[in-house]
Amino acid sequence: MSMFKWEVVDPKPGEAVAPDQRLAWGKTAGLGAQHVVAMFGATFVFPLIMGLNPNLAIMMSGIATICFLLIVKGVVPSYLGTSASFVGGATAIYSQGGGPTDVTGAILISGVVLAIIGVIVHFLGADVVNAVLPPVVTGGVVMVIGLNLAGVATSVYMPADRWMALITMTAVILMAVGLRGFFGRIAIFLGLLFGYVLSWLFDVMGVGGVEGDRVNWDSVKSADWFGLPPHTADGLVGNQSPFGGANNMAEVGWHLPTFSLTFALLALPAVIALVAENMGHVKAVSGMTGRDLDPVMGKAIAADGVGTVIASSVGGSPTTTYAENIGVMAATRVYSTAAYFVAAIVAILLGFIPKFGQIVAATPGGVLAGITIVLYGMIGLLGAKIWIENRVNFANPVNLVPVAAGLILGIGLGTTGFFEITEDFQLGGIALGTIVIIVGYHLARWVAPNGGDDGAIIAVGHEGAHVEDHAAPHHHDGDPKHKH
Repeated sequence: MSMFKWEVVDPKPGEAVAPDQRLAWGKTAGLGAQHVVAMFGATFVFPLIMGLNPNLAIMMSGIATICFLLIVKGVVPSYLGTSASFVGGATAIYSQGGGPTDVTGAILISGVVLAIIGVIVHFLGADVVNAVLPPVVTGGVVMVIGLNLAGVATSVYMPADRWMALITMTAVILMAVGLRGFFGRIAIFLGLLFGYVLSWLFDVMGVGGVEGDRVNWDSVKSADWFGLPPHTADGLVGNQSPFGGANNMAEVGWHLPTFSLTFALLALPAVIALVAENMGHVKAVSGMTGRDLDPVMGKAIAADGVGTVIASSVGGSPTTTYAENIGVMAATRVYSTAAYFVAAIVAILLGFIPKFGQIVAATPGGVLAGITIVLYGMIGLLGAKIWIENRVNFANPVNLVPVAAGLILGIGLGTTGFFEITEDFQLGGIALGTIVIIVGYHLARWVAPNGGDDGAIIAVGHEGAHVEDHAAPHHHDGDPKHKH
């Protein structure tokens, strides 16, 4: 069945709708709108944090999603929203004197690498990835990416409005736990809306604690209703987001990327997280639809890489498959790719509304602080989730020692600390931590007798603990945008 000619069905209660089927167009449009809401929060929050234009990010996410569906031929239903995995790399690039064009250049290179990995996986199989990046390594890298950002949430964003940060954080926690079904899955987005409205009410009531108004809509009033995102001003350096210190977000729009090896290496570790996300996404959709999707695993990874290249080539944000939209499919049991085409078209149309983008850019700093406190921690704990699901045995020094060293380097250096290789070439915390985890792990396996079980270090564990099968596939069903 062509993905442009879906079989129209009217399922009975509880009956699933396959990817190559669709409901009536009215119902399909409604489902597409649900997918837009599901991806919306993270897709505009992360560009804001990375100092990129949220309007452009929304628009390019729709274009990237259509490209993804075309490449996988409609077999894997998925929405490509903004990836959280590059936040740390972007922050490090800004701290080294880079600008938005340097960030998108580094992201584009990562997208090319991801696409190449997808091609390799397609021809050689997923076992190749699992051999190089077993769960113990993947989990460690994902944890470094999330926890490396702790100082950004508490030291950069939080000072804008500490009390609003704590209130928003608490609201997100309560919503994530207290709300059920679909609303629980978009708790981050709902928490952001809550904090935004509460900030406005505090301004109206004259509640102090900050300089000026929390919500400033001057740029919203002056923005057009319809049009393209602006061109990025030449020579911008540093994060132009209001929460990056420059407070000049209106100057960031579309642009051509610029390239630097040093900056590229700061962003490259995120590729490991994206490989894990895409493999987990395909596995999750396979389980939900009851179809064997392993043959298209490589295509899905490559398609995400292509989407990231296309988006970043004009100044947009990196993309990844979204677990939030898996949640919508789980709740509705509708896996039709027609709904994703609708969602993509809606996202593209939203990108042509500059006033909407300025409303997003006006998100109060304290609100974003509360969101990032939760988001960054969740990204880090997704690494632990990978370890737990794959029963990684940390009583084995081969697993324990290199990961421990990489975590301390990656988290301790943060986004502002760098290891100087030469005067012109430095490694940031995420990059150095990733290298230590990957190289250290394989070096440890090479020198360890009997797989490392007889190592000298006494680690926490129990007798008879499961020793990880290094070639076993691992499951990770979301972006680190949990975020996601």
